Amino acid sequence: MKVNPGDQLSAITFQTIQQKTVQLADSESAFVHLQFRRFAGCPVCNLHLRTVSNRYPEIQSLGIREVVVFHSSRAELLRYQAELPFDCIADPDKHYYRQFGVEQSRLALLHPQAIGSAMAGMFHSKKLKRDLSGGVNGVPADFLLNKRGIVLATHYGVHADDQWSVDQLLALAQQHRV
Repeated sequence: MKVNPGDQLSAITFQTIQQKTVQLADSESAFVHLQFRRFAGCPVCNLHLRTVSNRYPEIQSLGIREVVVFHSSRAELLRYQAELPFDCIADPDKHYYRQFGVEQSRLALLHPQAIGSAMAGMFHSKKLKRDLSGGVNGVPADFLLNKRGIVLATHYGVHADDQWSVDQLLALAQQHRV
């Protein structure tokens, strides 16, 4: 089942890899950007998240809180994502992936954009993923929610590098500012 704009998700809570509780209804932030990524050491995901991390002050200036879900264990995420300035969620059993309708595709890595990003991500990564548990067929998804946990916009990727850019995220937040 896919999540759609207008859906209410305020009751959903996550446990971060730092053992903090995160709720999708966040009165401290104007928006929550919920991202579903692939596995912890995915070079495509890590390249994308490096961009998000580098522009995080810009993202925060619009009141956006980043929450990123991976289908890896907490131990794997601590190895790869512990230095990120936003909340990361371990979901090795893909419970949240199913709940949000985030799917997989055998063609996830075969798109030219995904191949290029995977190569760039491997070039820039100091830590290459050796354990591919959870699979390499995952595709990303993005959700923008308001402070009450109401979905404002969604994007379900069709290949490994099909997600909102930071510019697209910022534009969506500007569009939905009250």
